[in-house]
Amino acid sequence: MATDSQWEWLADVEEAINSAFDPIASAVASVIFYAPTIGGVTFPLIVLWLVVAAAVFTVYFKGIQFVSWRTSLDLVRGKFSRVSDPGEVTHFQALSSAVSGTVGLGNIAGVGAAVTLGGPGATFWMIIAGLLGMCTKFVECTLGVKYREVHEDGSVTGGPFRYLPVAFERFGSGASRTLTLVFAVALFLFGAVGGNMFQANQTFAQAREVTGGDDGLLGSSGSALIFGLVLAFLVGAVIIGGITSIAQVTSRLVPAMGILYLVTCLLVIFGNIGNVPAAIAEIVSGAFDPEGVAGGAVGVLIIGFQRAAFSNEAGVGSAPIAHAAVKTKHPVSEGFVALLEPFIDTVIICTLTALTIVIADAPYYAEQREVVAGGGPTPDGVVVTSRAFETFLPQFPVILAIAVALFAFSTLITWSYYTMKAWTEIFGRSKRSEAIFKLVFCTFTVIGSVITFTSVLTFADSMLFVCAIVNLLACYLLLPKVRDELRSFREGRRNGTITEVPVEERATT
Repeated sequence: MATDSQWEWLADVEEAINSAFDPIASAVASVIFYAPTIGGVTFPLIVLWLVVAAAVFTVYFKGIQFVSWRTSLDLVRGKFSRVSDPGEVTHFQALSSAVSGTVGLGNIAGVGAAVTLGGPGATFWMIIAGLLGMCTKFVECTLGVKYREVHEDGSVTGGPFRYLPVAFERFGSGASRTLTLVFAVALFLFGAVGGNMFQANQTFAQAREVTGGDDGLLGSSGSALIFGLVLAFLVGAVIIGGITSIAQVTSRLVPAMGILYLVTCLLVIFGNIGNVPAAIAEIVSGAFDPEGVAGGAVGVLIIGFQRAAFSNEAGVGSAPIAHAAVKTKHPVSEGFVALLEPFIDTVIICTLTALTIVIADAPYYAEQREVVAGGGPTPDGVVVTSRAFETFLPQFPVILAIAVALFAFSTLITWSYYTMKAWTEIFGRSKRSEAIFKLVFCTFTVIGSVITFTSVLTFADSMLFVCAIVNLLACYLLLPKVRDELRSFREGRRNGTITEVPVEERATT
């Protein structure tokens, strides 16, 4: 990031690390993102793994995400949870923390690239994949709470680190421990780099852009380092309090950033209200008969599914860590809450981003679609989105900078919690171990603001989907346990043993 001669050594360090790490990153990515070509369509098998699991879970639980809205919303409002219930945070805070880890730059830049490459029809398949992914979150987050451990000090360790050993114990203690450690190492590597360094780097890049670039406030020598130190201080101030502190911040930050971004989308949509019917028709028709997309209808389906799977992280195993800290006596109650997460992330935010781009129909969007159709490179998605907003709001880059900062900060603090749980799984749980981790994590924040390890980021992305391979295998093995929890909860509601909690006793925000 730094260009002044005083900081040239940073570029040399980055280049040296990328050169040494590139063979490793390429080898790992080629396996994790192996993408066969069938009928002219190339797609990563990891996307198929995620989408098939979501479809299987949806059939197994008879489309529970479509018939449980009232239960989910009642639980978010705290109607069935007491302050005295075991756990650290409320249902709403757990949901906010998990959403803050998935709602990020992908909802802006990733969607822009998807609708350019796959056309408006990719939006339709994003919605379908998001709806199916809701059931994956239901399964993994129910398991995250069911097998959690509540410590003497009231803190909680849950999520995959507790249900993976249970699922894999049939393969022997050695295999069970190995698979759990593989998951923990992979999650730590992604959290430290992709969930931390990348977010810090992109926050500085956008802030620098809107303050005048090289000639602006953040263009001077050493500004990236100062920015990184300030950001690390803010992150440290939040994460030092653990999940309770993180939940208190995200329960306020997530609604604020969501409203800011969605209102901006709606301004563009309502400003072009006459184009809405045609845009919706284009999205539906384009899903089945796209023009200029490699592989035709199958090609656009793959693009839409891939964007949704990479956006909401359903099946990766990260969200159950945050949801495991919820105050509840009924594990499946958090499954009902968690299924709202892909709906918010993919069905609402990603869809509104895509709809905004299609409705605005900026000249840049049309130009880039022609470039892609002619075999050219995929454009920078954030530019596609930004140009769409500029058709209605010329000063949108400033709003985008604010949104990026909020998205990145919320992602940083949530992934700090996920990564800390991975750290303690590897190195043990103690106050000293957690303190060392927080120092290490904040150091990565500073480094991320200054330089970007391209190859390391590629490796980190691969690690996130190593988690998905291990986690979904465990979810398949434990599906009967989730079914038993669901039956128990429904029976309790029918026979009156599970009733609404008086308002004054509820665990609410």
